Amino acid sequence: MSSFFRQPKLMPATAAVTLLDRDHSIFAFNERVLDWARRKDVPPLERLRYLCIVSSNLDEFFEVRAEPHLVANQRQDAKGNYTVASFERLAMTAHTLVASQYALYNNHVMPTLEAQGIKVVSHGERNEAQRRWVKQFFEREVRPLLIPVGLDPSHPFPQVANKSLNFIVRLGGHDAFGRENEIAIVKVPRVLPRMIRMPEKISGKTYHFVSLSSVIRGHLAELFPGRDVGQFSQFRVTRHSDLAVDEDDVRNLRTALRQGLESRQFGQAVRLEVSAGCSEYLSAFLREQFNLPEQALYRVPGPVNLVRLTQLIDLVPLPKLCFPIYQSCYPTQLTPGVSFFEQLKLGDVLIHQPFESFGGVLAFLREAVNDPQVLAIKQTIYRTGVDSELMDLLREAVRRGKEVTVVVELKARFDEEANINWSEMLESIGAQVLYGVVGLKTHAKMMLITRREGKKLVRYAHLSTGNYNPRTARLYTDWGHLTADTVLTADVEHVFVHLASHSLLPKLKRVLLAPFYLQRKLLEKINKLGAVAASGGVARIVAKMNALTDEALIYALIQAGQKGARIDLIVRGACMLPAQVPGVTDNIRVRSVIGRFLEHSRVFYFRLDDVEELYLSSADWMNRNMLRRVELAWPVTDPAQRQRIVDEELVAYLHDGVDAWDLLPDGTYARVKCEHPRLAHGAQAALMARYAGQDDRRAG
Repeated sequence: MSSFFRQPKLMPATAAVTLLDRDHSIFAFNERVLDWARRKDVPPLERLRYLCIVSSNLDEFFEVRAEPHLVANQRQDAKGNYTVASFERLAMTAHTLVASQYALYNNHVMPTLEAQGIKVVSHGERNEAQRRWVKQFFEREVRPLLIPVGLDPSHPFPQVANKSLNFIVRLGGHDAFGRENEIAIVKVPRVLPRMIRMPEKISGKTYHFVSLSSVIRGHLAELFPGRDVGQFSQFRVTRHSDLAVDEDDVRNLRTALRQGLESRQFGQAVRLEVSAGCSEYLSAFLREQFNLPEQALYRVPGPVNLVRLTQLIDLVPLPKLCFPIYQSCYPTQLTPGVSFFEQLKLGDVLIHQPFESFGGVLAFLREAVNDPQVLAIKQTIYRTGVDSELMDLLREAVRRGKEVTVVVELKARFDEEANINWSEMLESIGAQVLYGVVGLKTHAKMMLITRREGKKLVRYAHLSTGNYNPRTARLYTDWGHLTADTVLTADVEHVFVHLASHSLLPKLKRVLLAPFYLQRKLLEKINKLGAVAASGGVARIVAKMNALTDEALIYALIQAGQKGARIDLIVRGACMLPAQVPGVTDNIRVRSVIGRFLEHSRVFYFRLDDVEELYLSSADWMNRNMLRRVELAWPVTDPAQRQRIVDEELVAYLHDGVDAWDLLPDGTYARVKCEHPRLAHGAQAALMARYAGQDDRRAG
């Protein structure tokens, strides 16, 4: 605990501060994720999984951050200016990361898997028996679905969907009509598996796979009888995919978004991936078709879509090559078999996911659905997934005659279709479905239960830092907060009414709500701590979040630190605040923790002399979260509960000696080095050990 309250360094105020670049910070985060694929203490299949995660992250970066102006060789700097230089630096960083990724894939990860009997057998490596089997597979499963398109004036370059696998082929000779049209495109259907395991009679007891791209590559000539197949390459284009809908100019947002989803697959191209051996002729031809600059071309020595290698992980039933299965315990503050409503009358309950099970939240909702005294259920939906027990419970609540109100965020990026489908289903059976506020995303995570108890109505609430998604609840670290506190639940009721009616909000007593005053209240707290520090008092800030890019909050933190406030920031991803810069941010330390689980909790701690405040929140410290989203932050007022969060979420991570990285003054990150490596602990591993066996101990 000593370093948690270490002595601050007093400094004179400094005006000039250059913030770090957000996009470069995103790439730095992916470098830290990639480091898990380098670690020899990580099981081999998990190392491959981290490679796939980086590919997925890069896909999303290009789909969302690499906006169409990027392909005009421009990039927007921190002040809103577009510069060729900033684009070129970003492109260089991206290419360097991709090169590192494939070097790791080819030279370390795949050789390690091969030593364990797992191999992706290329076309040139196959023996005669394997080639016969692959040919039979191609003829039976693949060829019937392929339609090669020869390009000519009546067959222009076809529409190529976002992130789809395709081949480009340069042909010799003449077609059936005596013409020399030399370019053909083969689009690969997405219904085909990208990794295929060869049967044991071919590969023995080992796990031998072939990739779909190599299956097609080995039989391209058979798709063009009578023609000479010369140059060829697989290729994949990434398109700008952030849906832009003018909400002020549409009558039905749901209909507009569904129409937008139909065209998302064919947005403006922003990245082109081809095989490393792709000829200059073919790559130039493709760049011209997609109107892309040279920097947007990525030559990769391997599959153009590493994300699809997660299929290989799922096809290898060798648990020893993966992380040991972690079984979350039932929430330790809850007693199984005892009514939630009775337990919450005794005090609030915190659930620390995934160390404690999200099943506790589902059990709470299930009891509410089955309880005849529960009259109404209100719920926000941001990301729930396609197959959701929670949504099934809400449907059952409607069937049982309860008043169900659901605020569905239709614009949850890449979950739009699932959310549209859920909203239509719930609306069709009689639930009240709302879509929040025009121009704002509803990112707040809250559930409100209204129950008749005697002659009065009593509210119970669940608030969370993360989504109501059972699958990600096993993979993301988050806090859930169950409460019957009359003041806090009244605030939650006011927020739901506001989202439904758009009426003026009454003054909330506990909840800090964006976009109205969450940012302003945070600024007030930071500035007040700075003033106290300047006068010699104790001022301490510890904040944990996923990203820190809001300039107003960044400058407030810098000024508070310059006045003597001691500040520790645990920021998983992008961070624009330059830490530990001599004479500027000496009192601010920034660290990032990358672990087995995705760090997702938002926790804000403030200490002013002997007064402590701690907030949980759905919001990162980003401009969009503060001003363009509906977000909640709420206090944890019980001292014991607050201390639990401090111990598990702040102290543990500030002392992580295994998975933590410190942000250096030059904007790079360095892995934390422990003086005694054998005594070092990772925060996540320590929490897993702490909660392991909790169910058994309570049962005994």
